[in-house]
Amino acid sequence: MEQLLVRLGARFEDPVQWLVYTDGGQEVIASGELPEAGALDTLTERAGDRPVIALAPASEILLTWVTLPARANRKVLSAIPYMLEDELASDIHQQFFALGPRLGERQAVAVVSRAQLDSWQQWMQQAGLYCDTLIPDVLAVPPCADGWSVLSIGGDLLLREEQWKGLQGEQSWILPAFAHLARQQSSPVRLVSYSDIALTDMVNVQVEQAPLELPMQVLASHVAHSKVNLLQGEYKVKRQRTGQWQQWKWVAGLAALALSVTLVERGMTLSQVEQQNRALASQIDTAVKNGFPDLGVYRDVRRKITSQMALLKQSGGDASMLVMLSQLSPAFAATQVRPQTLRFDANRVELRIQAMGKNFEALEQFRREAQSAGFTVEQGAINNRDDMVIGNVTIRSQS
Repeated sequence: MEQLLVRLGARFEDPVQWLVYTDGGQEVIASGELPEAGALDTLTERAGDRPVIALAPASEILLTWVTLPARANRKVLSAIPYMLEDELASDIHQQFFALGPRLGERQAVAVVSRAQLDSWQQWMQQAGLYCDTLIPDVLAVPPCADGWSVLSIGGDLLLREEQWKGLQGEQSWILPAFAHLARQQSSPVRLVSYSDIALTDMVNVQVEQAPLELPMQVLASHVAHSKVNLLQGEYKVKRQRTGQWQQWKWVAGLAALALSVTLVERGMTLSQVEQQNRALASQIDTAVKNGFPDLGVYRDVRRKITSQMALLKQSGGDASMLVMLSQLSPAFAATQVRPQTLRFDANRVELRIQAMGKNFEALEQFRREAQSAGFTVEQGAINNRDDMVIGNVTIRSQS
């Protein structure tokens, strides 16, 4: 059966690789690379009635394991986001948690930003491509049973380890990171290469060269063995329906209209109750914001407040994360610098922020404002991204 495999980028302007293949990747019908996601509509005709599988860059996805209690039920699985809350820099309600394979009491989980997942789906839908399968690209690299596998595609390297682990990114940092890890091992590390890049000079690495094929063909040959689909739960794509359904769609519309008329009276009563609930919820939100102005987004107010109070106790009075953020609020407001990611180390009493500003001067002004507020500030690497500047900042309390 012929299929279309598409490898998306993290951003709309990133290149997109594609491959039309059959027989598990053994036969390539056509392949190529698009300049950006906006050109995906050129594949609509090629897709035709073929199944479409998409690969997502693993750099945007956290692959991790969660240990579950014995005989975990659906309720326990729904609590997985809260089990991982301390490991994530952003709010868990902004993330989607897709379940992978389960081995005994260990459950594989893929964590991805809801905004990023929405973008990938939107790109495919706007191009008229029906895609109900989205897989992290590193999990389509053939695994090595007792080592690692590496594949070069576009400007990236895909480095896979084990069943549920891998890295994706630029060669300039992937290879040095792997070389550092290999030097620390007591025995040579086995590395199966599906690329023509030079790897023979790496210390303590036993390189095995696999037959050279098109990178997308290598991914296509193993994509069917991947045991995860990010499009699950609320992101599951419904099957397209044609034929007889189209003939009866107007009947279903009339039935829905009749049901709506029947429920109008009850709906008015429910509306009054909902108004009362919204008024009460507004009062609760106002009280919470007055007490915790930097609390951010929350779903369960009782759980969130309990968590914040625990943090206050753990981190020690004025040195807590909430107090530090409150004291830094004037610096954020004066410089219009926004935190992209944020981590708090209670033992070191420090905030690690990836901050975004309009220019280098904005980040420098933020540093001065934070120091004026009584903090010790260390500024790390600063990079340009589009028309913004992003820098790593470590802020410690002096108290």
